[in-house]
Order: sequence, then C-alpha cells, then structure tokens
Amino acid sequence: METAKKRLEKLKESVEILKDILDTENYGMCIVDRDGYIVQWNYERFFDIPKEQVIGRPVTEVLENTRLHIVTKTGKKELYQLQEIRGANVIANRIPIIYQGEIIGAAGTIIFKDTKEIGDLFDKMERVENNILAYRSELAKMYRAKYTFDDIKTTNNNMLQLKKLAEVVAKTDVTILIQGESGTGKELFAHAIHQASLVCNEPLVSINCASIPRELLESELFGYEGGAFTGSKKEGRVGKFELAGKGTLFLDEIGTMPLDMQAKLLRVLESHEFERVGGNKKIKFTARVIAATNANLVEEVRNGTFRKDLYYRLNVVCLDIPPLRERLDDIECLCDAILENRRKKYDLGNIHLAKDTIDVLKHHNWPGNIRELRNVIERGLILCEGTEIKPVHISGDVRQNEEIPPEQPMYDSYFKNEVASFEKKLIQQALKNAGGNRAKAAKALGIHRSVLYKKMSDYSIE
Repeated sequence: METAKKRLEKLKESVEILKDILDTENYGMCIVDRDGYIVQWNYERFFDIPKEQVIGRPVTEVLENTRLHIVTKTGKKELYQLQEIRGANVIANRIPIIYQGEIIGAAGTIIFKDTKEIGDLFDKMERVENNILAYRSELAKMYRAKYTFDDIKTTNNNMLQLKKLAEVVAKTDVTILIQGESGTGKELFAHAIHQASLVCNEPLVSINCASIPRELLESELFGYEGGAFTGSKKEGRVGKFELAGKGTLFLDEIGTMPLDMQAKLLRVLESHEFERVGGNKKIKFTARVIAATNANLVEEVRNGTFRKDLYYRLNVVCLDIPPLRERLDDIECLCDAILENRRKKYDLGNIHLAKDTIDVLKHHNWPGNIRELRNVIERGLILCEGTEIKPVHISGDVRQNEEIPPEQPMYDSYFKNEVASFEKKLIQQALKNAGGNRAKAAKALGIHRSVLYKKMSDYSIE
C-alpha cells in the first residue's frame, strides 16, 4: 500500500509538471496509472467527452483500440501510431512514465483531431515552401553573376591558359584565391567562375573587406540578432554568409581583413557553420568561397599581417592574373571590346581607333591596368569629333610614354640617290653587252626579267 501510494504521488507530480502542456488547446493527452485507470484527461477538444466522466475509469472503457494499458506493461514507446477513435483516424503517441526504474503509468498524446488536419498542415507547409523558393529565386536575381568567360577578352597565351584553368575549377566547389594588381579583372573572373559553376542559379554575394569599417565587418559577414548592439535593428539582420546560401561568397580585398576576423573566418571555413553576432544558434555554411587580393599575401604572412593557416586554407587553387603591361598583345582586342560596349550603349556608330593610336597605347606602362585603359578609351570617345580616335584624343600621360622613332640620318637621301644611279649604270652596261637582249641582260645581272623590266621603267631606260 505504501509503495502504491508513492507511485500515485509521483504520477500526480508528473501531471502537475505537464499542466501547461495539458492545458494547450491544440494538444491532447491522456494519462493512466500502472493499472490502466485514467488519472488525467485532456481529450475534450477532440472527442467532446468531459474530464469528470472519465477520471478513475479504465481507459479501455473510454477509448476504443487503445493500447495505453499495454504500454504500462511492456514499457515500450509506441510513436506515430494510426488509431481510430469514434470514427476519426488520429496519430497517437504512447509513452511509459518511469520512476526509479519502475513503470508508474503511461501517457497518450494526440496533436491532430483527424488525419485531414495533417493534410491541411502539409498544404500550409507547401505554400511556405513555395514562398521560400520564390524568395530564393528573387535573391538569386538580385545577386546574380554579370559576366561569363566570354567577357574575358584575350589573345595572350598566359591569359588563355588561366581562363582554361578557371573554367575547370569552376565545376568544383574548391576555394579559389585570385591575385592580381588593381584593375586586372579579378571580379570579372569571380563572376565568370560562378556563372560556369554547378550553383550558377544560386546567389553570388560579394563584399569588399576594405570598404567596411573594422567594427562593422563581423556583423556584415555573419549578421546579428535583434538588440545585439546599440543601433542594431530590432528584427536583426542577415549577413553575407547567410545570404550566399548554397551559392558563392566573393571576399574582395581579403588582404585588408583584420587578424581577429581572419581567425573567425578560418573557423567558419573549417567547421562550415557560424553564429550571428549576439546569437547562439549554429547556422550551416555551404557556399563556395572565392577570395581576391591585390596584395602579396606571402609577404604579408612573412610580416605577420596575414595568418599563414588562413592563407593555405584559401589558396587551394590560385589564379594569378598578369598586369596589362605583361600582356600588351591584348591591347587591340580589349580596345575593340570596350568600343563595342560603348557603341551599343550610346549608339555611336562606327567609331574606331587609328593604327597610330593603338601603337601609342602599346607603349604605355598601364599602372591602372584594364580599368585605366577603359577610362582612356572613354575619354577618346568624348573628344573624338569624327569616326576615328587619334593620338591627340588620348590623355597626355599616355602619349608622353610614346616611343618617338629616331630621326633619319642627314645622308639618307644622298645614299639612296647614289645607289639608284649606280644601279642604272649597271643595267645599261648589261643591256649593251647583250646587244639589247633583255633576257640575256637579266641573266647576266642575276635577276628575273620582270624585275629588269620594272627597273628599266623606273630609271626610264630605253
């Protein structure tokens, strides 16, 4: 009797603990003691049976097809079981209540009054999923790649090999480091890689690490929870890592990232998860990372301004873009591409570069690389009054690097005249020796007859 009393007290304690759950109108629960008698009832919403009519009665007399009394004997959970009660099909869970290793009762739970409600829930979930897909589609449009590999114009062998390598790694998910001077086209390569990747329909999210203040960089990358810091939005904010989703995250000017942020970035790349600022929920990170820099990271690692472990983590595949001064053979095709783009945009007609203008451009050092070349061409378009951009239309700092051909020697014309006079005398003598036979004269001179005829015409020899 004493043992039974203790069991009953513990069962009452369990009921009291679960009181908030039992009082929820969207959740039903029936608790029985060890012998299968009902001690708590919260099925009124489901079956219109008042609590006062069932407390103390055997559960088998109230609920048909019940197995709660069996669970009190077996001690085994029965989850997500289909049960028919009063003509309705419900999904029931049956869980034993155990205290100090002994079964003291069992609890049966129902969430849905009928399986039709599950169908309604699925419909709602489908609508939510469709909304999410629409949101992702709009997000992908907002953060889509603007360029493809066709937009990278080159005839240079080194650049062609670089494009080929980039096209190969684009099909993988490896981390890529793009190095090159400012204006060489690092962002162009990042866009082209994403466009050729298997996740091209996902967002391409870019962030320039040099343009974000140090104290805001973490929240820009990882986002923040509402009220995380003074001035933050109440609803919080999604960071770039979260926006990237399953797409591509492009970290430009990675060499300017502070050391403490480098450590956090490395941890995210290793663990593939992160937390928002002020939050404690782990968020999965599956995006592909492309980093770019115009700095010498090897030198920065040596100086202690860039983490060695992060450098090796980013440098899985390195694309080192050469400066324009090392690919001057690309000047002409780059100019053609820039002009074609501007002609379409402003409907300029058949404006082209003069040949001597291209020669001037090829003699410039191009410290600003392709960005500088684009500016020079656009200036020429503005100043050009006809259809041809001449050297005078090019900015002075480019023209001053033009190599001026050396002046001809003073004796140049004298030398040509003397050679012509001597050649004329030789031809006249050969013709005289051959008795006027031009074929014999040409043979004697060691030249073809057609050449002889031309020389005779040039020198007015009869």
